[in-house]
Amino acid sequence: MLASKEMMKFKSYQNRANVFVKEYLLADPLIPYTSIVGGIFAFKMVYDLTQLFSAVHFKSYSSLTRIQRVEWNNRAMSTIHAIFITTMSLYLVFCSNLFSDNKSSELVTFQSSSLSTFSLGVSVGYFIADLGMIIWFFPSLGGYEYVVHHLISLIAVAFSMLSGEGQLYTYMVLISETTTPGINLRWYLDAAGMKKTKAYIINGVVIFIAWLVARVLLFVYMFYHVYLHFDQVEQMHTLGQVLVIVVPLVLSIMNLVWFSKIIKGLRKTLAKRQ
Repeated sequence: MLASKEMMKFKSYQNRANVFVKEYLLADPLIPYTSIVGGIFAFKMVYDLTQLFSAVHFKSYSSLTRIQRVEWNNRAMSTIHAIFITTMSLYLVFCSNLFSDNKSSELVTFQSSSLSTFSLGVSVGYFIADLGMIIWFFPSLGGYEYVVHHLISLIAVAFSMLSGEGQLYTYMVLISETTTPGINLRWYLDAAGMKKTKAYIINGVVIFIAWLVARVLLFVYMFYHVYLHFDQVEQMHTLGQVLVIVVPLVLSIMNLVWFSKIIKGLRKTLAKRQ
């Protein structure tokens, strides 16, 4: 009898919590703001948990300098964000019907949903947190190119989230985060003294392939898609039009510059193995 009453109380609290989440935290007008705040706190938690976990389970962590430990924790943040936003981007762009051309009632440049807006909000939260760390520890976590990259990404993602415009192209660009876990793993291998291992070489090859697909070829496809739907792009807000064209263009140039460095680094690594 007592157990039954406790169960009823638990279900009552659960129902209240569900109502609170649905009607307040995830209510359409509040989604952008709750997701941003939630994203900031979530990635701060990832940072703290990484610090605690690494101190116990990785011997090399304690031998790192203070700024290296900060970067170690920071890269865990970016890895989790990359996994999250890449998964959501691939699902929304290629698996769902959200951005389908078959929706005759709405232009593809104006299609959005609560889920797509929420996911962008989480990403905005990450960019705010990471940009704050980059500026605070500047230039230890990245130079001006990282500041520029994060600023334009933050502006573009935030606009798309708040306006609901151009979310398809925002998610296409965010698929490029696929390469982030590999880049971070490469840094971890280097920090752990595993630069001369086979894992380091395999990692370099994987980064090369992933970068080619996600940050070069995918951008070509995105520009082609914009070209095919340019009449719809023209109906967006002026700022939205600029962001859809200029931001991917700037990022693609940066990607090509970084890609050339990846090729040089891979060649250098392979040459040493011969």
